[in-house]
Amino acid sequence: MRAVWNAPPTHFLLSKKGVQIWRAALDLPSSRVEEFKETLSIDERSRAGRFHFEEDRRRFIARRGILRLILGCYLSVEPGAIRFGYEKNGKPRLQNAFGKKDIQFSLSHSEGLALYVFSRDHEVGVDVERIREFPEMEKIVEQFFSVRERVVFGSVPISERKETFFSWWTRKEAFTKATGDGLSYPLDAFDISVTPGKSVELLKTLGDAQKGSRWSMWDVRPAEGFGGAFVVEGGSWEVQYWQWSG
Repeated sequence: MRAVWNAPPTHFLLSKKGVQIWRAALDLPSSRVEEFKETLSIDERSRAGRFHFEEDRRRFIARRGILRLILGCYLSVEPGAIRFGYEKNGKPRLQNAFGKKDIQFSLSHSEGLALYVFSRDHEVGVDVERIREFPEMEKIVEQFFSVRERVVFGSVPISERKETFFSWWTRKEAFTKATGDGLSYPLDAFDISVTPGKSVELLKTLGDAQKGSRWSMWDVRPAEGFGGAFVVEGGSWEVQYWQWSG
């Protein structure tokens, strides 16, 4: 089912069984980028300064600034007061939850589009990619996809392989972000559902027969020409889709 992106409510509320996913355009006016820059930490400003291209620098500032703004609304604090910590594989965490229940989040970007996903007390992961020509596609499938996935991919019509590849790839990326393992988790060590028309799910993981059932997985189309997916620990979620603008 195609997502309907709505304007966010006046009061942000993230319930125990709620998952909220946001999309945001990153190519903003210079004045807005400078406003976001003022909310960033010294470390984030330093990272922004290391980008070679101005467009990449501006987009980094925008996506971090938007993340801080959304989290600030959930936590009822100023965006600049938020502090992040990072796990060994780079997954960001809130260091200060301001006395509220822990908010889990994940973010991803592709060119000028960003996706964010939030939940309470349950791990989440998200990935977005622009669907494009990708000469290394077949090689990556052979190297990083499971045996079952490779067999199914070989039966996909050539005209549909590009879109299929990015659909599967974003699912895998979202799962490894949710676990916090990143690409240190072998992408061929788990199977995702790959049958057209069927619900999206994590079928199994090697060495842990029950692990797949612990996660919920969704495809998402954030914009024309983009594919994405997000993963949440647990099940029976109420998903809301918000469009950030500002």
